[in-house]
Amino acid sequence: MDLYLMFHSVLMHVAAALVVLVYIPLSIPVKLFLWAFVKPLRKENLRGKAVLITGASSGIGEELAYQYAAQGACLALVARRKKALEGVAAAARERGSPDVLVLPADVSDADQSRRTVEETVAHFGKLNHLVANAGIWSSCSFDEVTNITAFTKMMDVNFWGSVYPTYYALPHLKASRGKLVVSSSAAGTVATSRMSFYNATKAAQLRFYETLRAELGSEVGVTVLTPGYVESEITKGKGIQSSGNVAVNEEARDEQIGVFPVGRVAELGEVALDGIRAGDWYVTWPSLFRPLQLIGCLAPEVMHWVCRAMYSTRKGGQPLGKRVMEATGVKRLFPEALRRNPAIKTEDDEEERDGKGNGAAKDAAAANVLQCSEGS
Repeated sequence: MDLYLMFHSVLMHVAAALVVLVYIPLSIPVKLFLWAFVKPLRKENLRGKAVLITGASSGIGEELAYQYAAQGACLALVARRKKALEGVAAAARERGSPDVLVLPADVSDADQSRRTVEETVAHFGKLNHLVANAGIWSSCSFDEVTNITAFTKMMDVNFWGSVYPTYYALPHLKASRGKLVVSSSAAGTVATSRMSFYNATKAAQLRFYETLRAELGSEVGVTVLTPGYVESEITKGKGIQSSGNVAVNEEARDEQIGVFPVGRVAELGEVALDGIRAGDWYVTWPSLFRPLQLIGCLAPEVMHWVCRAMYSTRKGGQPLGKRVMEATGVKRLFPEALRRNPAIKTEDDEEERDGKGNGAAKDAAAANVLQCSEGS
C-alpha cells in the first residue's frame, strides 16, 4: 500500500510540473488568440432573453439589470425591498427592457426562491439567465463578535441565497441552454483580515459553482464574478455588525478598505456583461485584484504579512490602512456616492422584510410578453 501511495504521489507531482512547465506556456498564446479574434465574434445576443436577477434593488444587481436592459433583455427583478425594485424596474424600462417583472422575495428562503423562478417562467415562458447576486457583508475581527449566532444569516444569504434559486432554475436553464451568473468576490480567494465570515461564505459559493460547472459541462454556462471593492451598499458600510445587527458603519468600512481604490459600479457592469455574453468563466474587476489572487495562491505567507501589517491594531488604535487613507487623502478618490453621507435603501414595511411581496407586477403589455416569449 505504501508503494502504491508513493507511485500516485510521484505521478501527481509530475503532472503538476507538466502543467506549470508545458501546458501554461503553450496555452498563453492560444488564449491570447482566442481573446483577440474569437471572443469578439461569439458574444450572445440578449434581445428578448428572460433574465432573473436576485439582489436587484441596489449595487451590482441594480447595475446588471440596467446593462441587460440596454441589450433588450426581459427582466425578473428579485429583492426584499419592493419600492426599491419598482424604481429599478422603471429605470430598466427606460434603458430598453421590453418587459420587467418585480418579485419581492427573500432568496435565503427556499420556498420564496422557488416561487420567484416559477413566476418568472410562468410570465416569460422561459428562463435564459439566472444572476445570483444577493449578498450581505461584515467587517469586524472574529474576537470582536458579541453575538455569534447572528452570523448564520450571512451563510443563508450569500451561499444558500444563491444555491436555492439555482436549484429551481437549473431545469429551465438546461432547456434554454442558458447561463448561470453568480456574484462571488475576490474575498473568496484572498483571505483578508476582518472579514472571516464573509470570506468563508464567498469561498463556499465559489467552490460550489466551480463544481457545478464541471458537472454541467456545456449544458449551462457558468460565469463567476469575483469583483474587489466596488461602489455598492457594502462599500457604503452596510453590513452585519459585531453585535449581530445590520447597520451602516462608515468607520468600519474605512478601516477595511484602507488604501484600496473603490471601482465604479457602472464600469463593473459593463465589464461583467461583456464577460457574461462571451461565456467567460471568471470576471475579476478592478483588475488590480487579479495579482492579489495570484499572490494569495502562490505565496499565502505574503498575504498573511500584508494583512497583519494593514489591519492589526494595538491598544485600540486605528489600523495602518486607515491611517494611510487619512494621511494621503485617498478617500477623495472614492465614487461620489460613497464620499457624501451614504443613502441606503430601506425596507418598505414588515411584509417586505419577510419577503412576502405580492409577486408579479400586473398589467404587463401583451406585446411585451410576446416579445420576451419568442426565441431562446
